Amino acid sequence: MKMSEITNKTAADLTKMLDEKREALRVSRFGSAGAKNKNVKEAMTIRRDIARIMTALNSPKTA
Repeated sequence: MKMSEITNKTAADLTKMLDEKREALRVSRFGSAGAKNKNVKEAMTIRRDIARIMTALNSPKTA
């Protein structure tokens, strides 16, 4: 997910996406613990998406 896609969303949409990404990260972590995860880089990309969403939520809107 790119930052330009995130900046066009509302705060409500971003919080919903943040909850979904956090749940996906939790599922990914427990899946890798049981060796069920095939994509080992998935957790890294999810963490980066979470950071991008949180950056967009915390940044002041300049318009």
